[in-house]
Amino acid sequence: MRKDIHPKYEEATVTCACGNVITTRSTVKEMHVNTCSACHPFYTGQTGLIDAEGRVEQFRRRYAAAAAAAK
Repeated sequence: MRKDIHPKYEEATVTCACGNVITTRSTVKEMHVNTCSACHPFYTGQTGLIDAEGRVEQFRRRYAAAAAAAK
C-alpha cells in the first residue's frame, strides 16, 4: 500500500433515531441512522405477514381465461 493516501480507520459511533448507540470502526467518526437492529421490524419480530395465497388466486383468476382461450 502506498503511504499517506488511505483514510484513518478509527473507532466510530453509530446513533439510531430510537436512541441506540453502537460502537464500531469506520473512516467516519459519527453516523446517524434511521433504523437499527434494535428497532427494525424484521429483527424485533413485528413484521406483518404477506397474503401470498390471495395473490396466487388473483393471478390464477386473471390468466384462467387466457389459458382456456388458448385450448
